[in-house]
Amino acid sequence: MRINTAAKHLQHICLTSAAVILMAACSADNKKETTSQTYYFPEGYLDEADQIPSFWIASIDEINNYLKTKVKKGKVETVGTSAGGRPIFSVSYGSKRTGKGTTTFSGSLGVYDIAPYRGKDNDKLVYMALGGVHGFELEGMMGVINMIEVFETGKDLSGKERPELASMLDSIDRIVLIPLVNPDGRARIPIRMETDKGVDSPQSFTVHEYLNTGGKKDGSIIGWPEVKEFIPMNFADFGFPGGYPNDNGVNIMHDDFFGKIQPETKMLFDITADEKPDLIMNMHTGVPKDNYFMQIHRPFSEPELQPIFEILYRKIKTSLTLNKLQGTTDVAVESAPPTGMSRYNLSTALNLHCGALSVVIESPSHGFQGTNLAGAPTAHTPEMLLNAQIIAHLESMRFLAETGGRSKWQKDFFK
Repeated sequence: MRINTAAKHLQHICLTSAAVILMAACSADNKKETTSQTYYFPEGYLDEADQIPSFWIASIDEINNYLKTKVKKGKVETVGTSAGGRPIFSVSYGSKRTGKGTTTFSGSLGVYDIAPYRGKDNDKLVYMALGGVHGFELEGMMGVINMIEVFETGKDLSGKERPELASMLDSIDRIVLIPLVNPDGRARIPIRMETDKGVDSPQSFTVHEYLNTGGKKDGSIIGWPEVKEFIPMNFADFGFPGGYPNDNGVNIMHDDFFGKIQPETKMLFDITADEKPDLIMNMHTGVPKDNYFMQIHRPFSEPELQPIFEILYRKIKTSLTLNKLQGTTDVAVESAPPTGMSRYNLSTALNLHCGALSVVIESPSHGFQGTNLAGAPTAHTPEMLLNAQIIAHLESMRFLAETGGRSKWQKDFFK
């Protein structure tokens, strides 16, 4: 059962998102079995914003309805099914690579040339963006949907003209967008948009963290990174499992990539093997409270891709800074790439699976505020969050067009 309306001050709610899994597990014995899971929400945690902007499309029903009724130029496809039996959709523009290569990606590294892996369309530029790998990180979902709207109409859903982004359809050969990778996690949280708890409220941070990473039976948050200790998560051990895991209890960012992978991961592996993208942007929500602005993680990936990542990083961060969407107005400070590298996660797996530069971008949350490096409170309006998302995608595609993609990176940057 999927709940479509929010109830204010709701404390207990029954969902049956696990029923599909349990029935499937019993099908071999010709049995039918359903169970329900009772989740606990402290009072006020499911309060929904009174005024939700028209561009804020980030629920399952809204996303699916938008893709069904509004996409005309792009091609909408069902590319997978979640652990809980929910469809996963993509929207694509342009023509994909044709034909097949003669070797694996690993084999191409052995001959120092990716062309034998990608085939005759090796030089095509392919961009991919993911939203909602974690089910209640809404900013990335909203951003991908608004990017689709720009490609469809030239405007985002607020009505703002975005000609530079729209022109990327002429600069990038193939664009593949998946607005919601983890519909199971999204279905678990029955509100469209949180209320903004500010920076000093007792519920600042904790409400969003409870909904996103989950909560214990006493109502306290599981928290990050502690939530990663429980993969797969036994939902019965917690008050609320949060939006991170699918209905099998697995956080897709940290799947068992060399073992029995989840259906969402298999979908991503299949589509990236087919499309062979140059660049994958994986949009998340979660930045430090004392530097509460969009962040970009350095991926744990092939060493040869690290200088390429640094060019991308500088390009995005410079544009965000010039648009007053970073903690200072000092471009040199804001665009200096991080020295620390992320741990092995989905980005690593996708890079080693298909050769793409796969990068995680983190957004501030609409549900609470933080501060800048000087300690002054920030104020991220929904419009600012949308603008940051659009800028990140625009600059990523510009970077791809200007640098020529992996086939050219190999000639110009690889040793």
